[in-house]
Amino acid sequence: MNSSLLDFSPEPDLYPLYPTTAHIAVQLSSHSGLNPDQKAKLVRHCLTRACVFGELSILQYVFSDPQAHPFIDLAMRDEDGVGLVSLTIQGFGAESERDVEREECVRLLIAQGADLSADKDGWTPLHYAALLSPPTLVSHLMTHGCSPFDVTRRKLTPLDIVSAHSILPGRGDVALLVEEAMRGEGWTGGRLEDKRRILDERMKRKGKQQSIREDVGQALGIHPRWWNSDLDEFNLSDDSDSEQEEEGEEDYSLYTPPLDYTNMIVFSPPSLPAIFESLITNYPPSFRNPQPANLLYMLARFACLTCDHNWLEDFMLGATEAIEDNFFNRPEDITVLVFWLYNTTIWLHLMQCDKSISEICEMLGSFELIEETINSVFVFIIRLAERKIDELLDSALLNYSSLGSEFESVQFESEQWSFLRPFTGKKKAVPPPTSTNSTMRGPPSPLPIRPPSPSPSGSSFSSIRQSFRARASSSTTTPLQALFSENSQTPSPSHLTSYLTALHTFLTLSDINPALITQLWSQVMYWTSSELFNRVLTRKKYICRSRAVQISMNLGVIEEWVGQMGLPRGVQSHFSPVRDLLNWLQCLSSISEFPDLVATIQTMKSINPLQMRRAVRDYKYEVNEGRMNEECIQYLTQLQKDWERHRVKLGVEALRKEVMNDRDHDGSVSSSMPNESPESGNSSILSTGSTDALAAQEAIDLLFDQGTEKSNWEPAQPPQVLGELLDSRYMLPLIFPSDPRMLSARPGKIPVHEDDKRSPLPTPDPTRSASRASNGSRGAMTWHSRSHKVREISSGALKWIDGAVSASRWGRLVPDEELGDVGDVEHHGRSETSEEEHAAETENGLQVDTRITPLTRKRSARKARASLGGGETTPVELQI
Repeated sequence: MNSSLLDFSPEPDLYPLYPTTAHIAVQLSSHSGLNPDQKAKLVRHCLTRACVFGELSILQYVFSDPQAHPFIDLAMRDEDGVGLVSLTIQGFGAESERDVEREECVRLLIAQGADLSADKDGWTPLHYAALLSPPTLVSHLMTHGCSPFDVTRRKLTPLDIVSAHSILPGRGDVALLVEEAMRGEGWTGGRLEDKRRILDERMKRKGKQQSIREDVGQALGIHPRWWNSDLDEFNLSDDSDSEQEEEGEEDYSLYTPPLDYTNMIVFSPPSLPAIFESLITNYPPSFRNPQPANLLYMLARFACLTCDHNWLEDFMLGATEAIEDNFFNRPEDITVLVFWLYNTTIWLHLMQCDKSISEICEMLGSFELIEETINSVFVFIIRLAERKIDELLDSALLNYSSLGSEFESVQFESEQWSFLRPFTGKKKAVPPPTSTNSTMRGPPSPLPIRPPSPSPSGSSFSSIRQSFRARASSSTTTPLQALFSENSQTPSPSHLTSYLTALHTFLTLSDINPALITQLWSQVMYWTSSELFNRVLTRKKYICRSRAVQISMNLGVIEEWVGQMGLPRGVQSHFSPVRDLLNWLQCLSSISEFPDLVATIQTMKSINPLQMRRAVRDYKYEVNEGRMNEECIQYLTQLQKDWERHRVKLGVEALRKEVMNDRDHDGSVSSSMPNESPESGNSSILSTGSTDALAAQEAIDLLFDQGTEKSNWEPAQPPQVLGELLDSRYMLPLIFPSDPRMLSARPGKIPVHEDDKRSPLPTPDPTRSASRASNGSRGAMTWHSRSHKVREISSGALKWIDGAVSASRWGRLVPDEELGDVGDVEHHGRSETSEEEHAAETENGLQVDTRITPLTRKRSARKARASLGGGETTPVELQI
């Protein structure tokens, strides 16, 4: 072999790891021995590496070297179609100290005419720059050929890259820059921007929902686990358009499912106690969970359609008793009360809307049992609210003064010479002279128990100087810390409305029927009005002009709260007696002429002469305050006599009516009427029977009429009071809507003020009157239909019915002792089957373990309720 043909010189390094300008100059020189293809590879490698690492010096040398110009390809791309500009931009953020040099590399490439087209995925340099580079480079790209409207293969613009669902952290300025550039060219918003805006609104709404949860839970003592994370749709916005479409659509298959076992749950009477224990007693209450109502409905449907009437009676009696025992054992737990009020209402809705069982259930009194259960839990919630209001009633409404400095200077005639009392401590009090009107007083009214007055500190003689000192120290001296703690410790009407708001919000969020919510607040406001009225009238310290003004201002906060919560204005009508009494106390001392007295009495329709006369008799006159003349007092005395004769007449008529209608109770009525106050018989005195019932039913139905204004709706009213005090124990009737479909209605949105940044719970606005606040929407109340939603039930709900036998299918292992007990029961059941049935099962060698439970005809042992069916089964053909 000829050695002269062999070339042992090293191969040129065309892909240097760290290229330098000196190395590039040597390799590109004419005497380097590289052919044009090798020089092109060298230049291509150096350009690529300079773009990847942001080496500005290499780029500047390549673009300035005349020997490299023929080999420069600014349109070169890698295997993914990424160009030099995009390749350079992809390095931003890797080495932040070189970002300035890298940006200059991009500007140099653009100045030299580098390709700015998209890669294989449709990403342009602007897409990468929006995601990685500073805003200055983004602006430079948009002014040198990159369009913000370019889209990728997935139809994404550069703005979508940084703000598709939410703006990427640190890219807000870039998003604003690109968005303004697009809007400058006529862009008004895209699909992803709409989605992002909707998502932002949803996130804000969820944040507001979480704040409401925390505030309501703190005010009512609700555990956080009550709020079910799966049911996260609150009534803060009008998001129920799809549900509202159900109105007007008659879907009988929805209300009356097919007559087959797919809409029933089969059970046997011996298993009822275990079912009730699992489904009712041990069922954990949760937020807006209608599963117990649906399961009870499917169980009742099986008993009604396939079994005799005794099965249905046993089931209904046992279920209602178990529900009552559940909340009777936990009367202070608001979550238990609201949970079962919600489920019993839905249960009644499902039962009454099902035409296949409604008739027989009506005949057997099943609906009455459910309604009684609803009424019981309804009363428990009312009593819970009344106890809380009672704690704040005196301090927040009767004693609180928003204008304390103005009322401190008020002096009364009875206290004008009170500093001389220490001189006469041992003397007997001289009774006041008996007036001519003292014999005309009515029967004494029962006064509330009051603590005894404090006794004098000492019985020894005191000097005048000591008396003045004691008087000054007891009346004017105030501890320094009390001056600063008064506002934080003294309850005000806002403390009371905060609790009422929390309870109303909780009922609304829990989807309690709006008609029940309205009647609940109607009852609570009636009780509050009665208690206020009785305490003002029976406590002499409140029977004065200054206290009447103070209480009237506090009462206005409660009346305004009713309007702020969107309740009908008729709920405020229960405050009419208190309002009239306070107005009477404010004006009675200024009435000096008989015509003025007559005109004033005619305007006060809610108080009677007995109440007016007592207020005049116990009135505390201020110093230099005017008084009624003798003519006016005599007129009030005559009115009192006429009213007492009217009371006796009505009492006799009521007694006769009671004897005629119900002779079994004539003894009790005759013994109570002459001795007790007439309030106890008011319901029988003035009730008009079916007329009042029809009027109350019509009023509830008007709540669901969108054409009824809030100002025109009136709730059920208590009987007229004939004595001095109101009967705060009287319960207004609980009326259900005549259309059973309305039982599934849910309340409208919660009134939340956008300007309340501190607390999301709605608070009364002092600048807004109650009359304007209550007319914010059409109809007497806002509500939405949800007939489909309350019927949604998952297969997992069956675990509350199956018990231990099928518990392993629902995620928990069955203990051996439970299986042993079940096996004994099943063995005992099989031993009762006949030999013929067992032989038929084992015929042809195939054995099928079948358990047949015979129908029972035994009567219910829970309550003595007559069976109307006589043990006959309901003739229904099932589609199996």
